[in-house]
Amino acid sequence: MSGELLHHGGITPNMYIDPGAHTREAYEISKKSRMLAREAIGNANPEDRVRQRCSIAVGDFSMAELIRFNRDPVSATIAALRHGAPVITDIRMVQTGVQKKGHRSEVLCALDFGEEIALERGITRSSAGFVALRKKLAGSIIVIGNAPSALLTLCEMVREGIVPAVIIGTPVGFVNAAESKELLRTMDVPSLSTEGTRGGTPVAVAALNECITIYIEGL
Repeated sequence: MSGELLHHGGITPNMYIDPGAHTREAYEISKKSRMLAREAIGNANPEDRVRQRCSIAVGDFSMAELIRFNRDPVSATIAALRHGAPVITDIRMVQTGVQKKGHRSEVLCALDFGEEIALERGITRSSAGFVALRKKLAGSIIVIGNAPSALLTLCEMVREGIVPAVIIGTPVGFVNAAESKELLRTMDVPSLSTEGTRGGTPVAVAALNECITIYIEGL
């Protein structure tokens, strides 16, 4: 259903698309969920759309109140997609969940890099992966949905002068999750994060996928 919409430019402001819905039933479920989210959250701007998508992803409209936008991350993500910037994720669940249609950005996972660095330094695989990918981070779309250690490492790299296009950081948990996101919000880089211990892979993926959908609508 939505796949058909990706092949033409006839998208109007009132038309709902979901590039990830491959059947009519899936599309209708997605459309109804979005209608309920619009009623509960509002639909005034792109940030509201991201709030809707993230709330749908976790089945809880209160998630909308926890999302923090710093330095216009939605516009930054769309601009990066327009330039084909790579998407770099912390874990495979995030990599797998990212919508692959409608853009030309390569989607990488940090876990595929830096194994030797992890062993040498005694740090997490996800953190080591970002260290190994240092030269690819500038101008990239970073999506961290699970690993606070990776987000803390990334923030340190930003302090050292690495400037990603945008960082979506929503790690979940009781150890360094809230702290890593607080630190992210102090960085001089566009970012989307969640307040406190809540968040996780579904939120990170939903945030990026909604930005991808907005990007597709503008093609």
